Amino acid sequence: MALTKVIISGGGTGGHIFPAIAIADTIKKKYPAVEILFVGAEGKMEMEKVPKAGYKIVGLPIRGIQRKLTLKNFAVPFKLISSLWKAKKLVKKMRPDIAIGVGGYASAATLRVASKQKVPTLIQEQNSYPGITNKWLAKRAKTICVAYDNLERFFPKEKIVKTGNPIRNEMVQIDGKKAVACEHFGIDPNKKTVLIIGGSLGARTLNMSLKKDLQKLIDQDVQVVWQCGKIYFNRLKEEMGETLASKLVYMSEFIFKMDFAYAAADVIISRAGAISVSEVCLVGKPVILVPSPNVSEDHQTKNAMALVEENAAILVKDVDANEQLIDQTLSLLSDEAKMKTLSENITKLGISDAAERILIEIEKLI
Repeated sequence: MALTKVIISGGGTGGHIFPAIAIADTIKKKYPAVEILFVGAEGKMEMEKVPKAGYKIVGLPIRGIQRKLTLKNFAVPFKLISSLWKAKKLVKKMRPDIAIGVGGYASAATLRVASKQKVPTLIQEQNSYPGITNKWLAKRAKTICVAYDNLERFFPKEKIVKTGNPIRNEMVQIDGKKAVACEHFGIDPNKKTVLIIGGSLGARTLNMSLKKDLQKLIDQDVQVVWQCGKIYFNRLKEEMGETLASKLVYMSEFIFKMDFAYAAADVIISRAGAISVSEVCLVGKPVILVPSPNVSEDHQTKNAMALVEENAAILVKDVDANEQLIDQTLSLLSDEAKMKTLSENITKLGISDAAERILIEIEKLI
């Protein structure tokens, strides 16, 4: 049976949206005539990113409870009822073959309604510690696609399928690109290079740690490719002046050619969001992870620990980064055996065909 109509719901962060788009692209490639509708939350990132990827999206007025006491919380139940009503009308009108949830509030309403209307539902959990929405939807979902082991604590074991996280494969295709990558960043292919990425908006801890100790890297003739984020770029440029003028440093608010950045790097420093972790596993370079403390359930630390326990990454806590991050980086760069071990172990954890594996599970359900 061919796929004819699919609903994909969720969002809120890039970690939910980009896997959803990768799944949609894979479905579209095999079933060009398929109708795919995204359902997101009004005002959230998906309302911009999904149309840019070429897909139609409808927004629900759904909102989460604010942790601090605010009048906005009084509107939450009404927005939930309105979202369930709107989702019900969408599902009834479209009558999809399957509804796929990737996490985020919109998927809670959409998949709840879809399962009540006897539409098969599949959820994709990116993290090693599931979000509230996917834990809540698990009882009704037919299949739960995961990226980490040991999620039986949260989901019914018989529904779990380990597929990995779908990512944009062009970002991790780095073979044979080192020379052209170094030319792109204006750095020397024969010198050691550290790549620092804190997500599209940057990461304050990573930026402040590097600002404090960048000279230590320069003194050791180590090159730096630094994605600092839009909100930090001008301030860092102003405050660091001459240090940034070094030929060893390339700083940008955003790196569009991530395949070049990964190809140029000898060591990668990154946050531990689910998609970042999935990417570095496929890149196969030694990694130092600094989990963000500003995420629900501290799931970035749990993502990082899944690698650390396999001796596939080094963890530096956010609270320790200012004092330890650059010293740990220099220590790792001077230890070829450690770098080789980390590289070999992280490569074993990469899953490059996650979207295709998820499509197989979708086909089984229909």
